[in-house]
Amino acid sequence: MQDILEFLQKEGVEQELLDGIVQFRREGAPEGELKNRVPVPDVYYLGTAVWEKAIAAILCGKNLLLAGPKATGKNILAESLANAFCRPSWNVSFHIGADAAYLVGTDTFDGQRVVFRPGPVTLCAENGGFGILDEINMARNEAMAVLHSALDFRRELDVPGYHLVQMKPQTRFLATMNYGYAGTRELNEALASRFVVLDMPLIGQESLERLIRERFPDLKDEAGFQFVSLFYELDKKARSAEVSEKATDLRGLLDAIDLMHRGITAGDALAMCISGKTFDPYEKGLIQDVMDARIDPALKGSDLFT
Repeated sequence: MQDILEFLQKEGVEQELLDGIVQFRREGAPEGELKNRVPVPDVYYLGTAVWEKAIAAILCGKNLLLAGPKATGKNILAESLANAFCRPSWNVSFHIGADAAYLVGTDTFDGQRVVFRPGPVTLCAENGGFGILDEINMARNEAMAVLHSALDFRRELDVPGYHLVQMKPQTRFLATMNYGYAGTRELNEALASRFVVLDMPLIGQESLERLIRERFPDLKDEAGFQFVSLFYELDKKARSAEVSEKATDLRGLLDAIDLMHRGITAGDALAMCISGKTFDPYEKGLIQDVMDARIDPALKGSDLFT
């Protein structure tokens, strides 16, 4: 895969920002097992303006909140940033069981004695990592208290029974937030003020064409055009409230093309990866009609790939 700094240079990112990344890397490269925690994404995020804003925020020592609907590449950007800055990353997915002990750590028995097992936020702070906080607006109140401390300007994490963790200068937290998902809520002012916020735009048509072409180089041009058109047609219907946002599923579209590459017919692949994720029969029918009108359900891999 192309080196990410070379990629960013070709994308037109300002040289001053690229020089800042190089200097950041020199301040302490990860060693040993930490090298394995530096993410290597399958694809890099596409979007020069977003890249420049995100890089500038990190170089200024800020924590970054990537906010926006699905299909905007929030997680891809977070992993791409950790790769660009060559920092080990810890992923924290907020769910019903994500409490303070899960984030900071807890006592555990190692077979001989009780020892403290640090959690992902503590490990991130101690090792100058990038903490990727996925779906932060699903965090429970108990987890919120930990985040307030971890993201504070003092850059300290007081772990009861352990010690006061001084965060390394390279430590950053990159949070993602979707709008309107079940179980989400508004971030309180105290937490929101600890981030700089980057509103993530829907992937542009040119970028989507590039993404599909790079991921499926043997896909025929006409087929690629139809898949791109299908994505934006479904997005248009979602924006006009004809169908739900479940239809605007970029990950599902890429998965469907992958299944077609393996021999599944276009109709079956799209049903499995897009319309099948909608459980309302009427809405499923609407989505299915759009897909069938755009792409012949009977098409096979030999019809779509060279």
